[in-house]
Amino acid sequence: MIAVDNLTVSFGGWDLFNNISLLINPKDRIGLVGKNGAGKSTLLKVITGEQQPTSGAVTRNADCTIGYLPQQMKVADTTSLVEETAKAFEEVIALEQEIARINEELIVRTDYESDSYERLLHRLNDATDRYHMLGGESREADIEKTLLGLGFKRSDFDRPTSEFSGGWRMRIELAKLLLRRPSIFLLDEPTNHLDIESIQWLEGYLKEYSGAVLLISHDRAFLDNVTTRTVEISLGKLYDYKVPYSRYVELRAERRAQQLAAYNNQQRMIEKSEEFIERFRYKPTKSNQVQSRIKQLDKLERIEVDEEDLSTLNIKFPPAPRSGQIVAEVKNVGKSFGEKHVFSGADFTIERGDKIALVGRNGEGKTTFARMLIGQLSPTEGSIRLGANVRIGYYAQNQDDLMEGEFTVYDTLDRVAVGDIRTRLRDILGAFLFRGADIDKKVKVLSGGERSRLAMARLMLEPCNLLVMDEPTNHMDMRSKDILKNALRKYDGTMVVVSHDREFLDGMVDKVYEFRDGGVKEYLGGIYYFLEKRKLESLHEVELKEKEVKASETERTARNREDYQKKKEAEKAIRKVQNAIDRTEKEIERLEHEIAEWDLKLSDPTAHGIDPTDGKIFTEYNRLKERLAHEMHEWEKLGYELELLQDQA
Repeated sequence: MIAVDNLTVSFGGWDLFNNISLLINPKDRIGLVGKNGAGKSTLLKVITGEQQPTSGAVTRNADCTIGYLPQQMKVADTTSLVEETAKAFEEVIALEQEIARINEELIVRTDYESDSYERLLHRLNDATDRYHMLGGESREADIEKTLLGLGFKRSDFDRPTSEFSGGWRMRIELAKLLLRRPSIFLLDEPTNHLDIESIQWLEGYLKEYSGAVLLISHDRAFLDNVTTRTVEISLGKLYDYKVPYSRYVELRAERRAQQLAAYNNQQRMIEKSEEFIERFRYKPTKSNQVQSRIKQLDKLERIEVDEEDLSTLNIKFPPAPRSGQIVAEVKNVGKSFGEKHVFSGADFTIERGDKIALVGRNGEGKTTFARMLIGQLSPTEGSIRLGANVRIGYYAQNQDDLMEGEFTVYDTLDRVAVGDIRTRLRDILGAFLFRGADIDKKVKVLSGGERSRLAMARLMLEPCNLLVMDEPTNHMDMRSKDILKNALRKYDGTMVVVSHDREFLDGMVDKVYEFRDGGVKEYLGGIYYFLEKRKLESLHEVELKEKEVKASETERTARNREDYQKKKEAEKAIRKVQNAIDRTEKEIERLEHEIAEWDLKLSDPTAHGIDPTDGKIFTEYNRLKERLAHEMHEWEKLGYELELLQDQA
């Protein structure tokens, strides 16, 4: 359907892509991944024709239509929500008018046998087929279903689009895009402005869609649930895996481990051959063997290891100063802005060490509560009282509000740093990938990902024991999110995080507070426990009212027993792999010792009573080396398997 052939995109002599090729088939579900700046968004722009490549070409079928959602776009502010969304059906409306006109003409014509009459019938048939294919007869129902699925309420339908925030305007454009039903969706971070419910609705829509999907996302769960193929862009090259994201991560690690093992084995063989050549180059009795080794090296096909982008964040939160056991008491808290009621009835206690997620649809009060917790806003109902010795660190969703655009990267930290830490600002910035001239860049020219890193670096300047983070992963690539998650799991203070990223929250939080329909409800458990209780995993129940189901003591006991059993099985699996590693290491040691003895004998066959013309000797010698290479490969695989098991434990 779409073919990208030998594509190169260069900027000032530097290649963003270098002769990459990609074929997109009609029903593909492709996740486009890579670190920020790898060129993912640029590739989408080249495919749509918005940007021209330096060389190469993009070709597509004549009947291929593209629906493209960029990260940022302007939305018209002249109509209501429903009227703006209905613009997706401009072709349907035109077809409707054409069908009506043709029918009127057919009623008055009597030249039934003429060629023009037959052509008119054919056109009517084609227009009717196209009308039905685009969902013309059900467009009002489709508009309603799509808008509700993306989180709008029926009461929003007649509101002017100018009243909606930027995030909601992006949802309007996404709704129009989905309703146009193109041959292929090109979606650049479609979940950035969606809450968990809307993300899950979109997952269901895309999985059932009849066309192709090529999407960029840093939401691991979204990628796993939608895509069946993963295309990685790294250091100007493209790698294509016919599997979802999580499986791709495993295969990529396996591929690299195999390459490294084969490369290392070959390098050892080359080193020994070159050592033999140098040692016996001028001995007449060894001339044949030396020439044989030289020819062998000349003919050898050298193994290359894929270049890997190893630049990563280095995040480690400072140790949290000890606070009181009660970090915050939230008593019957509510908030209204004028006549607009946001939420009420928030009544709970945050204790030292709690890891809390705030979830819910956009506009239900998550960010408002976070700002109330840090003292930026005051409740209109109830009270929030912080405990003893609470020191707050805050990461805001919109970094533009907190950073001065005219300041440099270095100045942004220098103006808030105090004490001895000012001498380490360059080291801190380096840990967040701001190196060399980067620290002199002005904030206003930074990308979204760079601003996120700078804001995170600012959190490192002063130890805190209550960390409040509002959508910290919005502009982070997958690797940076994993590093941040790992750092937060090791953080020894109290944490409150607003996020719609299920995979990021999984295993990191132990309480969930849901803001919904003007109230706040507590769930004691992780994010997937919350989703299960809310039945959000069943996409067909998104529109149903919440049914409160309290787990019985029997269910809790069964769950605890299951968790215990899983832990025991994990420990058993780790011991099994560790034992296998120990056995493999002993076998490697034995083989290396035996090969070393053969090396000594072969270095002077006469002294050891060996016939150098005996082929069986070299057969046995090569068998030992092949066995060693096999055991080394097994050792690499087992080490990787052990690392995975330990991470999951």
